Amino acid sequence: MTTRYFELSDDMSIQERWLLGEATNSQGKEIDDIWQFADGCPVQVEERLRFPVHHPGTPLEFSETSVGAAPIVHQRVANLFTELAPEDVQVIPVDVDGQTEPYCILVVTKLIQCIDDQQSAEVSYWTPEDGRPEKTGSYRSVYDMRIDTTKVGDAKVFRTRGWTGVVIVSEDIKDALERAGVTGAQFQEVTGPSSVTPEARERRLKLRALYERTETAREAFWRTLGTLDKDAIIPPVVGGGWPARRQVWRVIRRPEGRTLFVTDGLSDFYVAREEPSVGFGLELALETDEPVADVASCWQQLLLEHIGNELAEHEGVREKVRTGFLSMEVDGQRMPETLLTKDGRVGVLLGMETPTLPTHFTMPDGEVRLVTVKALMPAELTYLLAHGKNGREELIRRFNERGPGHLSRAWRQPVV
Repeated sequence: MTTRYFELSDDMSIQERWLLGEATNSQGKEIDDIWQFADGCPVQVEERLRFPVHHPGTPLEFSETSVGAAPIVHQRVANLFTELAPEDVQVIPVDVDGQTEPYCILVVTKLIQCIDDQQSAEVSYWTPEDGRPEKTGSYRSVYDMRIDTTKVGDAKVFRTRGWTGVVIVSEDIKDALERAGVTGAQFQEVTGPSSVTPEARERRLKLRALYERTETAREAFWRTLGTLDKDAIIPPVVGGGWPARRQVWRVIRRPEGRTLFVTDGLSDFYVAREEPSVGFGLELALETDEPVADVASCWQQLLLEHIGNELAEHEGVREKVRTGFLSMEVDGQRMPETLLTKDGRVGVLLGMETPTLPTHFTMPDGEVRLVTVKALMPAELTYLLAHGKNGREELIRRFNERGPGHLSRAWRQPVV
């Protein structure tokens, strides 16, 4: 009888649950290599690590971090794994902010080449044309994975070579976790025939081609602006009103220590129409010269996230941004106090031109406007609201004259 295997992952459908950030060291800084825990081999940790709670909510016994690099499990879950699969895992005690209960990183120490390309619904590989030579020949995507069980041997817990972001467990591990009522864990079978119909597979291939057409062109443009960070910033729960229903942000390192945050999906094609387009026809760009410790949770990234979602939800706002300037206010939660109005909001000016960034860029299916985001000090927002168009023009003149131009800073003197 063939053993059944399952992908074990974090159940993001749980309401009002917590979301964990990435591992930090004793100085409170994110460790250099967060992906070491997903390499499928033992790791050596020199100091006790701590995991911040990125979003408060109900604690879970099985969670993945914000980028999914490391499963964080309660000690009783770790005990189940060490009892049933001692040769396949390494358990590293850690601290989780606000928790007195013991938690651990669950490191899967076996890496097996067993993905069945023919039985999986869809796989794609990085090619030389993608411009990522370090990835050429490795999996770019795997959808509805199926594995060849004859290559697994006696492993009960492992990662798949070439696509290490998933954890695979045997059926007896799955049953034990379910009997124990472990919270946060969900399972998807990776053995047996694919659940995807030929029609659904054809549709997905069409959408994948559209994604790659858009993504390749946009990434090439981002690289003209500076050094593009390898990893994108993706929220734990995606969806919403973005054209292809995926929210993504990228980080670009610029000269003179500047960091440029950009949305990466407002110019996606409309997935509901399944035809080429540039979506909303715009992307947002916020540049700062202030030090940024953690790009995934800093205020600049959060501000860009708020604005992107506002534009996605309101067509009238998008139309104004596409053709000119716009000022707006967004939620100021977790923002620097220096930027907060008396109502706890943050004001921004959208569309300020700068000689260091282009106003538009060309995609295969149309022109896209690159809209700058300038964080306003409360006094500047008050001045703008009181003086309208003339006030906006005067603010822009003073920004360019006194600095820092289009750059966003939390610590500066207002220009009014």
